[in-house]
Amino acid sequence: MTSLEGKTALVTGASKGIGRAIALAFGEAGANVVATARTQSEIDEITKAITSQGSQALGVIADLGVESDIYELADTATQAFSAIDILVNNAAIIHPRIAVADFDPDLWRDVLNVNLTGAFLITQRLLPGMIDRGYGKIINISSIGGRKGGAGRGAYRVTKAGLISLTETLAAELYEFGINVNAICPGGTDTEGFREAFNTKGRSENPKLMDPAEIAEVALFLASDASSSITGTAIDSFGGSNPLFG
Repeated sequence: MTSLEGKTALVTGASKGIGRAIALAFGEAGANVVATARTQSEIDEITKAITSQGSQALGVIADLGVESDIYELADTATQAFSAIDILVNNAAIIHPRIAVADFDPDLWRDVLNVNLTGAFLITQRLLPGMIDRGYGKIINISSIGGRKGGAGRGAYRVTKAGLISLTETLAAELYEFGINVNAICPGGTDTEGFREAFNTKGRSENPKLMDPAEIAEVALFLASDASSSITGTAIDSFGGSNPLFG
């Protein structure tokens, strides 16, 4: 039931961390994968890894903070594979701890543009095709930080909370068209962005951190027909960072 044979998925921010793990899992499940990132060498690496699994892959350079890049990405992906069945909004800026009083307004705008407005724009661009076909899976990568605010995490957590609300709004609007929209809220995950933002060595320093592949398994379920009964949900995937554990 988790086969994605015959489906095409677009994964933003696919060159590293959770996005890379999702792109690889989708390719392994048989999907055609459109992978985006901002660096050519990183795109080349992930598309090569996907094609080595026997699936088709297309790499597209795109900055999800630039509106024209987003529209070109959507159009290129659609032209290449005729239809996008699965969209994973994963691209994000993770900023270090900065108090609101000290937050640079330009950085604030950049975080909102990439993490939230970018997800809105690419989704909006692909929706007509999904609606026409009466099928679609949209997965927004939120965060444990989307569940509540936290000191120094202002812009990031605002965007991740916004993604949960966007998920619920889209699910309500699109259910009648056969489109499922869900979010994943990962807890601490050992990604390049996490290590850089928090100046940590990752799992070797903090064993509670999850492997990105663990989140990819959740995304694979939501992208597959096995999740046909689930829409409008934000799945807490907190791992060892679950507040229940103290």
